[in-house]
Amino acid sequence: MTLVLDHTPPRETQAPDAAFRPTLAGMSRARLAEAMAAAGVPEKQRRMRVGQLWRWLYITGVTSFEQMTDISKETRQALEALFTLDRPGIVAEQVSVDGTRKWLMRLPKLGHEARAPEVEAVYIPESGRGTLCISSQVGCTLTCSFCHTGTQRLVRNLTASEIVGQVLLARDRIGDWPGAARPDDKGLLPETDRKITNVVLMGMGEPLYNFDNVREAMDIVSDGEGISLSKRRITLSTSGVVPEIHRWGELSGTMLAISLHAVRDELRDELVPINKKYPIKQLLDACRTYPGVSNAKRITFEYVMLKGVNDSPADAKALVRLLAGIPAKINLIPFNPWPGSTYECSDWETIERFADIVNKAGYASPVRTPRGRDILAACGQLKSESVKLRARDRPGADGAASSPTAGD
Repeated sequence: MTLVLDHTPPRETQAPDAAFRPTLAGMSRARLAEAMAAAGVPEKQRRMRVGQLWRWLYITGVTSFEQMTDISKETRQALEALFTLDRPGIVAEQVSVDGTRKWLMRLPKLGHEARAPEVEAVYIPESGRGTLCISSQVGCTLTCSFCHTGTQRLVRNLTASEIVGQVLLARDRIGDWPGAARPDDKGLLPETDRKITNVVLMGMGEPLYNFDNVREAMDIVSDGEGISLSKRRITLSTSGVVPEIHRWGELSGTMLAISLHAVRDELRDELVPINKKYPIKQLLDACRTYPGVSNAKRITFEYVMLKGVNDSPADAKALVRLLAGIPAKINLIPFNPWPGSTYECSDWETIERFADIVNKAGYASPVRTPRGRDILAACGQLKSESVKLRARDRPGADGAASSPTAGD
């Protein structure tokens, strides 16, 4: 049974805009130094104080200034007068029958915004690992025809702090800080010291259209003196913003996933409209020159299986030809329905036949087990304007072979 926890505060208890204080949680070292200056910390002390703040924020995960016991009371009070340690607010938390968790998060309003924007993030627990799927934008401009997020207009980019904040909130909720109490998860969390072992930028939005903020956020998440998540455990998924792919590889160096979904330009133009600007050949040329790409650092190609659209044996053979020479892994994704979608998921026999062709060509081609479908948390289903899927539209779990593998 799906558990839904509504965390929406009553309207009268929400803090007025005038009381807004920015949060330090999610800030880079440079921004923390600016915060220290604003709080009146002498310049000669700032580097040390930033180091202390950094450890409290990203190693210990504290949520109050009082817990920062090696920082003077005077400095803590000065910081608290100007800043908070808040994470994004939880509007609703849903827990799937398979242990997948989805959070609808509310962000602080920026000056021009009439209402507080909302985004979604999803945590997928597995044996020995846990993957957190985070968002980079509120809404999306790409309008991919099979994707629920694409039906929501773009509101704005997320700040680096808001992107990191999703990671911090998830760690809070699943007890992923040192010494944190384990939540009552009925045995569904992985039996590992770290509950979040992988982060994927596969949530709402196109991360390469928010390049600078996403890069800053991933630098914070991967910093060896803080959260310390290896960049080999971080995967950025793009629909194909070709001019930014090489630059991302040079400056950030995370793993890369390509939202491909078609082997012919005329079909990809329909499924992933950015293809009209950056067609398949340009996209694959960018993949071939992605910095560091090798058999040890393969590019993941995501391919959603749409019944009668892109799932024929001819499509599978064309996919193999297209990817020749690229160290690659192919994730076959059973289509996850959402309210109003016009596509159907390929039959399981069709998916197996497709996977067999790709496997025989020498490519690893795991099939994602749909996770969190009952709470609209599966791939392609995220949308912060929450819409419930009618019970009769909810598919059962397919007998698929594996769950998300990006970032292995």
